[in-house]
Amino acid sequence: MTTDLNRRAFLGRTGLSLGSVALAALGAGRKTERWPGVVRPLHHAAKVKRVIYLYMSGGPSHLETFDANKPELVKLDGQPMPTSYTQGQSIAQLQNQKLACLRPQFPFKKFGQSGTEMTTLFPHLAKHIDDLAVIRSMHTDAINHDPANTLMNTGTTISGRPSMGSWIQYGLGSEAEDLPGFVVLSSHAGRSPQPISVRMWHAGFLPSQFQGIQLRSTGDPVMYVRRPGGVDATRQRDVVDAVQALNDLQAPLTRDPEIATRIAQYEMAFKMQSSVPDLMDLTNEPVEALDLYGCKSGDGSFASNCLLARRLAERGVRFIQLYHRGWDHHNGLVDYMQNHCGPSVDRAIAGLLTDLKRKGMFEDTLIVWGGEFGRTPMAQRNKGAVGRDHHMKGFNLWLAGGGIKGGVTHGTTDPLGYNAEENRTHVNDLHATLLHLLGIDHEKLTYRFQGRDFRLTDVHGKLITPVLA
Repeated sequence: MTTDLNRRAFLGRTGLSLGSVALAALGAGRKTERWPGVVRPLHHAAKVKRVIYLYMSGGPSHLETFDANKPELVKLDGQPMPTSYTQGQSIAQLQNQKLACLRPQFPFKKFGQSGTEMTTLFPHLAKHIDDLAVIRSMHTDAINHDPANTLMNTGTTISGRPSMGSWIQYGLGSEAEDLPGFVVLSSHAGRSPQPISVRMWHAGFLPSQFQGIQLRSTGDPVMYVRRPGGVDATRQRDVVDAVQALNDLQAPLTRDPEIATRIAQYEMAFKMQSSVPDLMDLTNEPVEALDLYGCKSGDGSFASNCLLARRLAERGVRFIQLYHRGWDHHNGLVDYMQNHCGPSVDRAIAGLLTDLKRKGMFEDTLIVWGGEFGRTPMAQRNKGAVGRDHHMKGFNLWLAGGGIKGGVTHGTTDPLGYNAEENRTHVNDLHATLLHLLGIDHEKLTYRFQGRDFRLTDVHGKLITPVLA
């Protein structure tokens, strides 16, 4: 005979209210311990405490951002793309079409003491170029958005695997007392924003307590975060404690790990009712800070999210991911890049770097900028406006902050910007490096599932050592 009693049946048979169960079982309340992480001690000394990942969803063109100038591509502008590059290669929407070269649409200049070449579209960020390590030889395995986003976030194109933020939460835990350790914010501008999916920040087969929590940039940041009318904190505390007590009774009977997750998440949700509204309220930020980022309180912009990222980092959040959608430039490349880079992201990112420095947080924060792939050196014409197609063979991203050697470039693409050529760098190499900076050996952070030990980098990944300080 089973002793597993349905909780509703239990309450119905005993006639006890939730409040009386809580008072009887718990007295004045309970304290739930923070998850400490499984990597104890760290595999090696950490360079950073946290990550702010500026995810440019849609695939920003490397040929208009951080790749070196391409005089050969300029020379071939408008001419057929050499078949030696494209024959037998996967191409997204340009498959079986005539392929013509398209030169970079904006000037490149050398900036900073390092003389690093980059686009003129980021005048504010250019002032920080000596803090950046630009990786020009990235490549990925997926030609379309959804699998490429899945790979960039989880280390594989197979859906259902844990996201990098979830792996980090599982490995290290969080320093935040009243906020999740993994927070996601989103914004969009420019061309039609590609959809993003919860599985990009999902916990996969890890316990669900490690899933990222998305905070909405406008309106209530979390659904139902505010208490209903007539319910005060004391009354809600009674209800939460009662549910927790029932979960405690259920846990040893079923041995379901999700019950422990439920206990922790109920407690976190209760704490977030106070912490989240205060976090999202930027009215107490000085005008100078808002001007630095170029945002207004509650405007839901990428700039506002960058300021929120700094506030989250101050409060101990371990992994902060900002999705900025609208980089899918199949047409209108010139107009969209001008509108997207300058007003939308340039000032905000420069403001974030400046703010982290003046708060003394730059040296223990890793900042990552990049998308799921790049764009083709070949032109795509859509409704009469020129753009670029998806491209997985070569693209750029950059790193900055603790443990990063600023003012350097790593790797190259070929003269036309088609293939990553020198020091080819895969997405799994990025993940290995990210974990390394947090004090984790990527080969040792594993989780047993369905008979094998999984890890974020699967069976791949090597450190990008030339960019490490």
